[in-house]
Amino acid sequence: MTRRSHSATPCVLLAVSVLSLTTFTALCVHQRIPMADALVYRAEGQAVLRGGDDLYGFTVTEWHLPATYPPFAALLFVPAALIPVTTLKAAFLAGNALLLAVLVRLSARLAGLPKIRPPLLCAATAAALWLEPVFQTLLFGQINLALACLILWDLTRPSGARFKGAAVGIAAGIKLTPAIFIAYLLLRGRHREAGTATAACAGTVALGALVLPSASLDFWTRRLYETGRVGKAWIVDNQSLQGLIARALGDPAPGPAAWALPCAAVALTGLWLAARAAEDRHAILLTAFTALLVSPISWSHHWVWCVPLIAVLLAEGRTRTAALVALVFTARTMWLLPHEGELDLQLPWWQQPLASPYPLLVLLLPTAEYVITRRMSTRTGAPALAGPVHCSHDDTAHRGTAPEPLGRG
Repeated sequence: MTRRSHSATPCVLLAVSVLSLTTFTALCVHQRIPMADALVYRAEGQAVLRGGDDLYGFTVTEWHLPATYPPFAALLFVPAALIPVTTLKAAFLAGNALLLAVLVRLSARLAGLPKIRPPLLCAATAAALWLEPVFQTLLFGQINLALACLILWDLTRPSGARFKGAAVGIAAGIKLTPAIFIAYLLLRGRHREAGTATAACAGTVALGALVLPSASLDFWTRRLYETGRVGKAWIVDNQSLQGLIARALGDPAPGPAAWALPCAAVALTGLWLAARAAEDRHAILLTAFTALLVSPISWSHHWVWCVPLIAVLLAEGRTRTAALVALVFTARTMWLLPHEGELDLQLPWWQQPLASPYPLLVLLLPTAEYVITRRMSTRTGAPALAGPVHCSHDDTAHRGTAPEPLGRG
């Protein structure tokens, strides 16, 4: 490669990044994206300023969305109540774009890749922007990227780092699902970090109870168990195992034997594999995707963990698998299906994989990779490599392009 081509590469990467971000911003402005979840966060902050007694009693936006996070999260949303809506949307858009860059950098660190130079980081961020979970996160004004960054930053810090585990606990205090990473720390024998995470999570609960005692009592004794507040589990927006089963059976409320038992089996298997994984990066991904599978509702935008998954696959030289994963998370097949009203429950068998691409990818990819590896080894006469299939869960492993929120966590 000539010196001129070397100097031109950063310029090309930056130009691609600017074009991608500009296109996305123009799309948001043209579609007048409501950022419904950001408006819920703003309403939560306003409720706190009013004393917090009505924190779980209001609904906002034309979709009548309620507050679903613990009281501690509402305390963090107070600044959102102090700025105009237009400024809030711009802040969420810019903030999430920056957080995506942070997530890309942390994903590279998780994968053991060398530090990414700014032009390549910008280009990778611009490309990741069009992954459906990331795209939807920005459109809705969600906090998925912030939570993923908190967890990855904490778990990829050096062993023995001061207060390691605290960020995981804070993430769990904002939204309960990240608490599974406390189990991950325990299973990996990192008891001190697990204790720090537990203490940090307990601190968020205590702070919420101190500042918002009435709302805390309401949430922990009542609202936490009202799963219907979050949204309908059977719609294609929900890419959890429960959503897959409900759509496959055509039943909006499948019994415990139909979904709870499979979820329990997946949870135990996923955590067992995470405990036995040879490398922490595989264990972290196994834990993240286990949580997404077994959570009653995992909206498509919750699956931003596809970013570190792709980074790990690329670092391991598994470019074809990485391309397949990127394709699945970019294709948006669930939005191509008829899904207005109760049509989600009336999909023919051949549309079921298109309606549940993310859980199926996570469940089937290790098997598919093993088969491909065996075939390649048979053709070349080389022994099949069991390593990637053994411990990488790629080793795992709303609606439409315009927001139509029906409630989400």
